[in-house]
Amino acid sequence: MKVTRAVLPLLPLCRRLLPDRLAGFSLTLLKATALEIAILAGHLLLYPSGITPERRASPVPPRPLSELPDTDLGAVPVADATRLPTPEKPPVVLLHGFIDNRSVFVLLRRSLAQHGRQQIESLNYSPLTCDIRAAAELLGRHIEEICERTGRDEVDIVGHSLGGLIARYYVQCLGGDVRVRTLVTLGTPHGGTRVVPLMNAHPIVRQMRPGSGVLDELGKPAPHCRTRFVSFWSDLDQLMDPLETACIEHPDLLAQNVRVTGIGHLALPVHPAVALGVRQALDVEETTARVAAHAGGLTVA
Repeated sequence: MKVTRAVLPLLPLCRRLLPDRLAGFSLTLLKATALEIAILAGHLLLYPSGITPERRASPVPPRPLSELPDTDLGAVPVADATRLPTPEKPPVVLLHGFIDNRSVFVLLRRSLAQHGRQQIESLNYSPLTCDIRAAAELLGRHIEEICERTGRDEVDIVGHSLGGLIARYYVQCLGGDVRVRTLVTLGTPHGGTRVVPLMNAHPIVRQMRPGSGVLDELGKPAPHCRTRFVSFWSDLDQLMDPLETACIEHPDLLAQNVRVTGIGHLALPVHPAVALGVRQALDVEETTARVAAHAGGLTVA
């Protein structure tokens, strides 16, 4: 990641005042902070475009060969007629974080679409949502509707921050593992975060605190959970306290924790390196996933 022009004047001062190792860390922190500010400014501009639900068109099934005109049949090469059909990838459901909307996924959605994901759904839940359990039930109804509309039995989910926690509750506690093949979380407080104590007045923030009833439920045994989990966590995430709270630590879950270095919370659904990691997590085969889940985290940025 390149140093921005705004940070360049601060480099000599940091090198003079701080030891080399601390100066290096501070420079990384300065670059990450500058990137967070830039992303926040851009997101504020895009936010109004994501307030309304997206328009969803039902996919048009392909016409069978028997219904095509003779001219079309004659135009089909023999090699194509004998080629085995390529299995379609499951729909991807994108779920935003606290006081946010689907506009946060503009770049990630484009990246997924450019690399073969044809069915992508960005869901909004109300900013007035006060209970993770209720939001998870609503997510379950949305996913049932998506499966019925697309004719698919499973979906993949990418959840940013609170969105990942809502999706995990649906998978673990509401039987959603039947519908969710892979759940990718970005900066999600799986173990609870202690940041910004003044926000405790909001009930959903209290549910994201260590020791909350919701997190206690997620810590219970889940021996038959079939969903694969991939959790991306950043070593500069300003909203995770402690940082490792964004890791999934559960003996019954097939989970991989991916460490992202050098970027903050807002950059996780935007950074191209993370987008690459998300695509790889969604495309990996189950056998490879089981090996990766025990191989530890990966540095992707």
